[in-house]
Amino acid sequence: MGTATLILGESGTGKSTSLRHLNPEEVILVRPVGKPLPFKSKDWKQWDTKAKEGTVVTTDRWDTIKTVIQAAHGYGKRIVVIDDFQYVMSNEFMRRSEEKSFDKFTEIGRHAWEVIKAAQDAPDDLRVYFMAHTEETQMGRVKMKTIGKMLDEKITVEGMFTIVLRTLTRDEQFFFTTKNNGADTVKSPMGMFETNEIENDLAFVDATICDYWGLSNVHNLKESAA
Repeated sequence: MGTATLILGESGTGKSTSLRHLNPEEVILVRPVGKPLPFKSKDWKQWDTKAKEGTVVTTDRWDTIKTVIQAAHGYGKRIVVIDDFQYVMSNEFMRRSEEKSFDKFTEIGRHAWEVIKAAQDAPDDLRVYFMAHTEETQMGRVKMKTIGKMLDEKITVEGMFTIVLRTLTRDEQFFFTTKNNGADTVKSPMGMFETNEIENDLAFVDATICDYWGLSNVHNLKESAA
């Protein structure tokens, strides 16, 4: 069973920046929107299908993303990051905006479910990080941004994750929150994180998750051998 983690936050609050300490050789980054990373690095190269190497896959197609998750372990990757996951749903909605039937909402919800389920069904040591924007409901609750109430009736995205983190900015610094504040959907297993706020470092988050559940972690293995 793979480990799926959801990371929520508004644009510009450090979601993509948190990738800066990950080793690109261990990662596949799926980008539904083709935009540069917010930090300098020459190592995050476009995936080469023929050579089966690289890091970045640019696609917003749910079935392609599902295939990437299913194939990642075979390529020697242990981490998959899906940036701007909400665009997988919203872009499909825009492509199908002229369809009159409300069945499209059910189908879009099913497609999002299929991608998350692929992460859950992955090999034990594969970690999949879903990053997405937030929205505030009429009741003042902060949740993952989707394409409206009709989709929310079909799938409660946060309910499919054991770990949901949220970005926090303070004094020009970026953090992740690890505990629910009563008005959002943040959650993490008891004792996984020692504090309610941690640095927005996905490498640290990944190592913590691996230590907590006893998963193989290439970085940890290298440290142990040193």
